[in-house]
Amino acid sequence: MMLIGPASAAEIRLAALGDSLTQGYGLPQADGFVPQLEGWLRARGHAVQILNAGVSGDTTAGGLSRVDWTLTPDVQGLIVALGGNDVLRGTDPANSRANLRGILEVAQAKGVQVLLIGIEAPGNYGPDYKQAFDTIYPDLTAEFGTLYARSFLSGLTDLPDTDDARAKYMQDDGLHPNADGVLLIVDTLGPAVEDLLDRVEAGDQ
Repeated sequence: MMLIGPASAAEIRLAALGDSLTQGYGLPQADGFVPQLEGWLRARGHAVQILNAGVSGDTTAGGLSRVDWTLTPDVQGLIVALGGNDVLRGTDPANSRANLRGILEVAQAKGVQVLLIGIEAPGNYGPDYKQAFDTIYPDLTAEFGTLYARSFLSGLTDLPDTDDARAKYMQDDGLHPNADGVLLIVDTLGPAVEDLLDRVEAGDQ
């Protein structure tokens, strides 16, 4: 994990807890999600520093095991973007739900504001699995009062021509965005992160 840029007492500190999409798999450091998001926010006038707590291959269980020590006293807000690897492994949605609930409980106990980013499970495990997994995120959002974004990849999957988007904005593995794809993701998720900053600032007043 690393912090991007110099620290300042006036900055809001966020942590991004996630998997390879957060970590910036296959990209130069500057092109990854966390640096691009931090740059996007700073360009809009926000004094913010983001801890990259993305671990390639991580699951909700891994995130739960890391969240307590990730949320050091200087971290004021948490972005949670986990679950994709659970789906790839066919993890029982009940287990993923319990792990994510545990992460939110730790954040709540530490007084840390949260943006929960969902995923949209594919249909290859059947409609029941998809529904059980997809509903985890809005359900926990309602339970804990967190902020919510529907999907990490919605900036790409919502484009009108998905085949063209995959060719332009994904790496050769078809799973991870390239630098231009990350920029679109940041443009889509950025306003939700601004809402997270607003919540942190409101809590400090």
